[in-house]
Amino acid sequence: MSVAVRVDSQGLAPSARLGRTLRDYVALTKPRVVLLLEVTTVFAMVMAARGWPGWRLTIDTVVGGWLAAGGAHAINCWFDRDIDASMGRTRTRPIPAGRIDPANALVFGVVLGSLSFALLALEVNVLAASLALAGLLFYVLVYTMWLKRSSVQNIVVGGAAGAIPPLVGWAAVQGRLTLTALFLFAVIFYWTPPHFWALSLLIRRDYASASIPMLPVVVGEAETRRQILLYSVVLVLVTFLPMMVNLFGPVYAIGAGTLDAAFLATTAIAVVSPTARTARRVFYYSMVYLALLFAVMAVDRVVG
Repeated sequence: MSVAVRVDSQGLAPSARLGRTLRDYVALTKPRVVLLLEVTTVFAMVMAARGWPGWRLTIDTVVGGWLAAGGAHAINCWFDRDIDASMGRTRTRPIPAGRIDPANALVFGVVLGSLSFALLALEVNVLAASLALAGLLFYVLVYTMWLKRSSVQNIVVGGAAGAIPPLVGWAAVQGRLTLTALFLFAVIFYWTPPHFWALSLLIRRDYASASIPMLPVVVGEAETRRQILLYSVVLVLVTFLPMMVNLFGPVYAIGAGTLDAAFLATTAIAVVSPTARTARRVFYYSMVYLALLFAVMAVDRVVG
């Protein structure tokens, strides 16, 4: 005796189709990107509290931040569906592949953003909610809808959106922003160009085919590598500022100095040895660098 199982046009049973749809909606939120943002949020909370801020506050803040970032990315996927369809790296994403209707993706993003503001405002505080909303709006309106398609400075200015999560974490704990919180913002702001320009070196042809004015497309690979090194130097100088005003102590000085030296070496090698391999090293090490730098800052604040 056999049991008939209804399948769709692609040969998927209802349960499999539901699972794929759920995975596609999660993919719209770009969870791997959001993960690094949430790492900076949690470490910022630990710094602000000079210890563990408590599970409930941490979970509420992380979930609220995740909803905001995920909503921003979903709206980005909706708006950039034409670009994604023309790039080999992104044409299999849910919208250009036809698995999710664009209108549904837009509604999904707006709902996530609304839930984020409501959760943070009700369970954390209005400042944290407002900052998360500001980050979403900046990413969608300024970066996605304006700068990405029109300016070679898209990543430089647009990086401000990615620098907001630690502000949300700090505000969640203290209910205000301080000089240390603004320093955390500055670190991510100056970290963003080297990180994303390294990625753009690896997928320059995709950006060129989609007419996106990323730095390698506009000024070439050699100048892009020099700009990566230049911004890395600026980032390192920024990381030294807290020691001048006693925001952090010796743990930070040693840890940041070690991470900075490795970052400069990695970006310098990418200049003198202009290969895909060295660009890839900058891209991946920059993520390790940011996570470890925030970890070092958190440890310094707790034990200092």
